[in-house]
Amino acid sequence: MRFDELYTERLILRIITPEVLDYAYNYLSDWQVMELMGFSSEAVLQREKEKYNKGLTTFNKSFLYFILTDRADQKVIGWCGYHTWYIDHNRAELGYGLYYDDYKQHGLMSEALKEILVYGFRVMALHRIEAFTATNNTASIKTLQKFGFRQEATLREHYLVNGKMEDSLLFSLLKIEFNHGKN
Repeated sequence: MRFDELYTERLILRIITPEVLDYAYNYLSDWQVMELMGFSSEAVLQREKEKYNKGLTTFNKSFLYFILTDRADQKVIGWCGYHTWYIDHNRAELGYGLYYDDYKQHGLMSEALKEILVYGFRVMALHRIEAFTATNNTASIKTLQKFGFRQEATLREHYLVNGKMEDSLLFSLLKIEFNHGKN
């Protein structure tokens, strides 16, 4: 199977779709899946397999995300993309994360997001992109604001984190508002 990719100055963005996961989990070895997806352990692999087996898509909801790979050393360093894509409504929820602290605070997520947001609006035909973040995640809040996301609400006790319910902030970006991170 050929994997579609986007390229930025420092990153390779490997596109992961339901079809890619079907292929990976049905035809690749566990080691190959771990390498493809950048899973750090067999426990992570098993957790992701369980999610896959329970069904990540429905008749009106899907996902499309990108594995972030450092172009210099070919190391998988994180992910970014649309994990809750409501196809019938042209909207999706954005999520992202870097696996290693060494790669944080170097503008890599902003570099990836610029391409991924363009992809969402142009290729996926999204009208609205939503993002949730912890109230104390200032790096994520600044990144979202850089691309023109607006805070819409505080969702009370929205996520269970380490056994405690925490609030989250809801941000959104409409296609017409997208500024390509030029603020």
